Amino acid sequence: MLVRLRVDGEWREADAWEGSSLLSMLRDDLGLTGSKNACEEGECGSCTVWLDGVLACSCLVLAAQAHDRDVGTIDGLAGDEGDLHPVQRAFLDSGAVQCGFCTPGLVVAVTDLLERDPDPSELATREALSGNLCRCTGYVKILDAVRLARRRLGEP
Repeated sequence: MLVRLRVDGEWREADAWEGSSLLSMLRDDLGLTGSKNACEEGECGSCTVWLDGVLACSCLVLAAQAHDRDVGTIDGLAGDEGDLHPVQRAFLDSGAVQCGFCTPGLVVAVTDLLERDPDPSELATREALSGNLCRCTGYVKILDAVRLARRRLGEP
């Protein structure tokens, strides 16, 4: 089945199997490997994308459900010249990455949070990250990265 969607601002098409997830289509058919495949149950957050501007676990969305819709991915966050997004840079600078498997979903969740609320409380931050599991880095460094990104995005 031919699926057409706008990914990171660019219209793309792929011939996807009817039962294929959006995550599989992004990774296998479109070569966008930033979003990770971990639990396949929507529990870990590693595959988080924006679907029409709302966070979604791409492993739970059928590719066909994304037809003619807007999808934003971790792959589209960096600038055209490879400059990292401030949230990505904050994760690196804070040491909030180890294996990196959960990092794409966390970066997308933090970016979404800071776009909606430039100065979130600690509780709002923890709630926004509650759908993302990290088994290596630990959440202290991740929360440090959120605070750093918040400061950097608030600077002129």
